[in-house]
Amino acid sequence: MPQNIIASGEERMNKTIAVLEKELDLIRTSRANPAILNNVNIVYYGVNTPINQIATISVPEAQTLMIKPYDRTALRDIEKAIQLADLNLVPMNDGNVIRINFPPLTEQRRKELVKEVKSMGENYKVIIRNIRRDMMEQMKKIEKEALITEDDLKKESENIQKLTDKYVNKIDDIIRDKEKAIMEI
Repeated sequence: MPQNIIASGEERMNKTIAVLEKELDLIRTSRANPAILNNVNIVYYGVNTPINQIATISVPEAQTLMIKPYDRTALRDIEKAIQLADLNLVPMNDGNVIRINFPPLTEQRRKELVKEVKSMGENYKVIIRNIRRDMMEQMKKIEKEALITEDDLKKESENIQKLTDKYVNKIDDIIRDKEKAIMEI
């Protein structure tokens, strides 16, 4: 039973890391990143569709995204969706493809983004610690029900703490990498 609690907690921690990585993909660095358009949808033949399902998104240059729709009639809709997505991007439509230029980030904007990333990291560490707290409560509950001994509770508590430390360190590494990418010129 303790193994089920730990396995469930670890699964929740893995999902937390995955969500953090998805959120960090949306934060702009000095390079063009197609992931910034992941949450942009257009209405295509009456269906709300992500842009990456109706177009090829490529990075021909370090600071340029190129969007080439499979159906050229969707070009205007894609352009409008990008403008309405409030990403501070200016799409340029040449009739065949849409190009989006990413101007270099200013030093001040880079520092603001680093602060934002650090704040996100702290928030996700709190989530990991809350998962640890839930696991500890479950362990104490089964110890009160006499399903495990006090010694087992202590041993499992140490295992839970090691698991928590592992995921907190993982968050630190992810945040450090994102900070480097933001500060890179």
